[in-house]
Amino acid sequence: MKRALWFSFLVLLSLMNVGNSAKILGLFVTYSKSHLIIHKSVMEPLIERGHDVTIVTTLPLEDSGKRYRHIQLDVPPAPKEFMSGIVETSQSLFGLLLNTKKVTDFSLEYSNLALHDPKMKRLMEEESFDLVVFGVFFNMFQIGVAAHFKCPIVMSFMQRPMRLVNTIVGNPLEVTYVPEVFVGNVQPLGFFDRVKNFLMVLAMDISFLPYVDYKTEHLYNYNFPSEKYPTYSEMLKNISLVLTCSHLSEGVIRPNVPAIVEVGGIQVKSKPDPLPKDLEKFLDGASKEGAVYFSLGSNARSADMNSETIKILYNVLSKLKQRVIWKWEENERPGNASNILFKKWLPQDDILAHPNIKLFITHGGHGSVVESKYHGVPMVGIPLFADQFANIDAVQKAGHGLSLGKEKITAERFKSIVEEVLSNPTYRNKVQEFSRIYKDRPMSPRDTAAYWIEYVIRHRGAKHIQSPAVYMNLIQLYGLDVLAFLLAILYVVIKILAFVFREVFRLFFGRNSKNQNKDGSEQKKNQ
Repeated sequence: MKRALWFSFLVLLSLMNVGNSAKILGLFVTYSKSHLIIHKSVMEPLIERGHDVTIVTTLPLEDSGKRYRHIQLDVPPAPKEFMSGIVETSQSLFGLLLNTKKVTDFSLEYSNLALHDPKMKRLMEEESFDLVVFGVFFNMFQIGVAAHFKCPIVMSFMQRPMRLVNTIVGNPLEVTYVPEVFVGNVQPLGFFDRVKNFLMVLAMDISFLPYVDYKTEHLYNYNFPSEKYPTYSEMLKNISLVLTCSHLSEGVIRPNVPAIVEVGGIQVKSKPDPLPKDLEKFLDGASKEGAVYFSLGSNARSADMNSETIKILYNVLSKLKQRVIWKWEENERPGNASNILFKKWLPQDDILAHPNIKLFITHGGHGSVVESKYHGVPMVGIPLFADQFANIDAVQKAGHGLSLGKEKITAERFKSIVEEVLSNPTYRNKVQEFSRIYKDRPMSPRDTAAYWIEYVIRHRGAKHIQSPAVYMNLIQLYGLDVLAFLLAILYVVIKILAFVFREVFRLFFGRNSKNQNKDGSEQKKNQ
């Protein structure tokens, strides 16, 4: 009898969940596995809450088909030369600008191919959705998918709010104390940092953003013609929410509009998954000296570094007392040291959660830095491109680790930095202190994301949380029209006052002058 009642209760509960569930499309067209990990983490609490979730990707998902539908589109992956070329030219300002253009162009082309995949076209013809959760990375024209389904849209962004995102939701531009992503993560800004930040924002507003907007709008109009869909500018006003992979505890401190919700660390599991048996045995056996984890992320490859650098890294790591897990992408390894375990792909979050991990040698991608700080693991950073230089600079300034430029790698320097972070407890103590602050929140990142996404669904787009800045052009937003109006009034007032002053002056002093002239004339006549 009790079992029957319990079963009836579970059935009723499941029916309640189904009744309250929404059809949600997760559109994550990205060639970066690290980006997909974050976007997928946004969807997981929605799946757990019983929503009808469809996830569209161009990359495979390990748990595909578990309690949700997965559609993988057939888009060719980014060529190896694409990322290696970016790494090689990323040091200079010119290299940064050139790489940004390359990434923009490739991302737009890649995303456009995804929209024309037969599976995607079939989905748009046959399905309907209550909400689109959209992973954004230079593919904003895909917001037209939400226009097609006539539903609200939530953006998932894998960084803190930057200029490209801020302009969309009307987040205020605070150029004097909020550094752009490529400028740095450390506040307050010194004088020359403020100059650099101002010039960076100016350069983006004058050249980069107009270029991106032009290319994006062109692709939007091509895929979503105006005779059937709202315009691109109208759809930008339809974005209900942006989930950013950032948190106030890690900086940068800035004011955010209500449509920006911070979910930094969302990819970190509350309880790590069990490690594969070989990894578990390898790490459990490192209880005495500990272990080092070395990975350059999902985009760059350790194997693509020059042979001399690889030799230096191997020689130093193979002589450590600690065991080393090295993400190595090729079958041919740099050596066969007994203390090094090579793997092509690794469950990074689960590895960093292991108590025997003493050091993380990382490229400094935002996700990697977040996971390392969350688990209280100090770092040695070897930044390669994009925001990684700023991320590792912030790590070093916070005392959470040390930085080493890839062009400065020598055996002596690499060994010295690695041994310093391993042997000096200051780095570990500081990053673990930060970890406690980072975890101290009223809601977990996943619960926060789920609550606000469901909030948008409940309130049909939640237009009431939008900033009025979304509906203002630049002239209105920065009060240039008001300033011009006030200056015009001031000009008219000054003109009127000048005219009145002249007339008064002429009335009083002009009469006296005439009287004086008249008296002078009469005196001359009398003489």
